[in-house]
Amino acid sequence: MLATVEPSNASKKTKKMSPAARQKARRLALQALYQWQMADASLSSVEAEFREDNDMKVVDQEYFCELLHRIPAQVSRLDDLITPHLDRALNELTPIELTILRIGAYELADRKDVPYKVIINEGVNLTKAFGATDGHKYVNGVLDKLARELRSNEI
Repeated sequence: MLATVEPSNASKKTKKMSPAARQKARRLALQALYQWQMADASLSSVEAEFREDNDMKVVDQEYFCELLHRIPAQVSRLDDLITPHLDRALNELTPIELTILRIGAYELADRKDVPYKVIINEGVNLTKAFGATDGHKYVNGVLDKLARELRSNEI
């Protein structure tokens, strides 16, 4: 008979989700954060609406909630991380680019378990899907500079 081994506390901390579930979490978080920003709606009402309107079984729900609640709570800090790498004022960015940069800045600063290349790639893909025609090039450049600052040991 095989003995069952309980996972350690370290492995319980971050449940491993499929890359597709994590991508869907980022995509929904982008849309929810955009809605929160543009409609000035409460995070709880935006979250409830997204849970009702989307198939959350295929989404890393824990990651979606983390992005949705922690990014607005740290928006000043994230903007301070992004600003030195911009060639224009923060308020001149499109709301989509700004939201994607905030997601990327949060992940680069606070989610060391996510490789920087994944964060940049996801930011570029989200910008291609939702942003302006060449916005992905700009997002790529900003996140790359930020990664060099925050993840120099990884690069």
